[in-house]
Amino acid sequence: MRIPELLAPAGNLEKLKYAVAYGADAVYLGGTDFGLRAAAANFDLELLSRAVEYAHRRGVKVYVTLNIFAHNRDIEALPPYVKELACIGVDAVIVSDLGVLALVRELAPAMKVHVSTQANTTNWRSVRVWESLGASRVVLARELSLEEIRAIKERVDAELEVFVHGAMCISYSGRCLLSNYMTGRDANRGDCAQACRWKYRLVEENRPGEYFPVFEDERGAYILSSRDLCLLEHLPGLIDAGVSALKIEGRVKSIHYVATVTRVYRQALDVYRADPEHFRVLPEWLAEMGKVSNREYTTGFITGVQPGGHTPPVESIYRRDYTFVGAVLGYDRPRGLLKVEQRNRFSRGEELEILTPGETYSMKVEQILDEEGRPVEAAPHPGQVIYLPWPQPLPEFSLLRRAES
Repeated sequence: MRIPELLAPAGNLEKLKYAVAYGADAVYLGGTDFGLRAAAANFDLELLSRAVEYAHRRGVKVYVTLNIFAHNRDIEALPPYVKELACIGVDAVIVSDLGVLALVRELAPAMKVHVSTQANTTNWRSVRVWESLGASRVVLARELSLEEIRAIKERVDAELEVFVHGAMCISYSGRCLLSNYMTGRDANRGDCAQACRWKYRLVEENRPGEYFPVFEDERGAYILSSRDLCLLEHLPGLIDAGVSALKIEGRVKSIHYVATVTRVYRQALDVYRADPEHFRVLPEWLAEMGKVSNREYTTGFITGVQPGGHTPPVESIYRRDYTFVGAVLGYDRPRGLLKVEQRNRFSRGEELEILTPGETYSMKVEQILDEEGRPVEAAPHPGQVIYLPWPQPLPEFSLLRRAES
C-alpha cells in the first residue's frame, strides 16, 4: 500500500522547520521572485540552500514555486535562477506557464517539474499533454470531485497532487483579477491583496450613499470569501484513487497553523497505514482543526457540485479560538525550566496547552521568570525570552497556546 506524500507549506525557514518536525514528507516554498506568495517571507538563494540542506538531512523534499504567469521580462530573468535552483539541489519546481516549463526542461533537464493548480488542470487529456512536455506531477484543480480524480489517474502515468486543506480562492483555481482591478496588486504575479476577504456592503445604483449591510455571521460579512477546505474524512478515497501527494495550503499562515494541521494529517495517514480497514476520523483531530485560524470548513467539490452550487460544510468541527503565545526554545535541566520565546502576551495563572509533534499537554502558568531569573507577572513583549517551570524537557519545536473564552 502506497501512502501519499504529505506536502506542507513553508513561508520561511522557521515554518519549514516546524513542517518537518510535525511530519511533512515534503515542503513547498517560494523564492524572492517568480512565485505566487509575495506576502510570504520567501527565500533568497543563500537561505534556500540552507533550507534544502536542512530538509534533505531529515529525508524531506523541497519544491520551489515558479508559478507566476510570466511576462517577457520574467522569461529573460529566469535562466540564471533556474540554474541556481538546479545547483542547490531542489527536488522539483512548480510551474503554471508553458514557457517556464519549457525553459526549465531546457536548462535543468534533470530537475523534476510539477504543474501548479494555477494551470487549471481538470481532465486526463490535459494531464497527458503536461506529461508529454516533461512534467512528472500535476497539481489538480480544486474544482474536481473524487470520481473525476479517480478517472484521471486511471488514464495517466504522471503523479497527481491534490489540495486537502486550507484557504480556497473564490476564482477558478485561483486565477483572480479582483485584486489587480481594485488595488493594482496582481494576484497572478504573487501580490494578491485578498480583496475577496474585505468587509463589503451593497450600494444600489439609484441610491448613492446608502449602504446596505450583508449579514453572514457575528464576525462580519465576507460576501466573496470561500470557506476553508478540510478533506480529512476523504483521505481513504484519495488514497484509493491513487493520489501521490496531499497538499496543505498556507505559506503565509503562522507556525502554529503549520504545526497543528501538519500533525493532524500526519497522524491520520499513519493511522490509515496501520489499519486501513478500520480507519475513521478521530474526534481529537477535528478538535485540533478547530483550534487554528479558519473560515469554517467545507469539503469543497470532492463529492461533486451540490444543488445550488453549494459546497458541503464540515459540521463536525467545533470552532474554538486559540492564541499562539510562545515557542519552546529549550530546557534548563538544573532549574527545571522551559526556555520560551513569547509570541503573544500571557500572564501568570493562565491555563495553556503545549503542542508537541507527538502529544498535547495542559499547563497552568504558576510562575514566569525573566532572563535574569526575576519573577514577573506577565510576558508582554513579542520576542521576549522567559522561563516557565515544567518537570521535564519537551521535544524541539514545541508550542504554547491559550484557549480564548
